[in-house]
Amino acid sequence: MREIFAGMPWWVKWVAVPIIALVVFGSVIATVVGFVIGLLFKVLVFVALVGGLIYVVRKFMSNSSSRSDW
Repeated sequence: MREIFAGMPWWVKWVAVPIIALVVFGSVIATVVGFVIGLLFKVLVFVALVGGLIYVVRKFMSNSSSRSDW
């Protein structure tokens, strides 16, 4: 790979090739990034729902045990 770029100007390696890669693979990159962000959002929603459920169950259990003490 180094032999291919050895005679090329610096802007070919650092500007033209990345731009071509973004044009060719841009939709694939966008799909992967969108999938990862969607997955992280779903994980956060799951954690929030489980945390809320645990909070409600603990609150209910502590209230029911304190009522039986009366």
